Amino acid sequence: MMITIRYFGLLTEVTGCTSEKINFSGTTIFDVKEVLFQKYKTLKNKDFQVAQNNELNTDKTKITSTEIALLPPFAGG
Repeated sequence: MMITIRYFGLLTEVTGCTSEKINFSGTTIFDVKEVLFQKYKTLKNKDFQVAQNNELNTDKTKITSTEIALLPPFAGG
């Protein structure tokens, strides 16, 4: 299936884009991350969370959306 990955903050610098479509055959967030780590080697060293359907997910979360967001740490004030 085709999914859209959206990158935010410093992750756009790592990937060189704000979003992209990838052909994905896995089933979990872990699988998405593995595909992205192969494509962007330095992404593995970055701290980020993954969201789908406006909710933060764990590595074991099943993919239920065609849009995934990678979010860097946020600082508030």
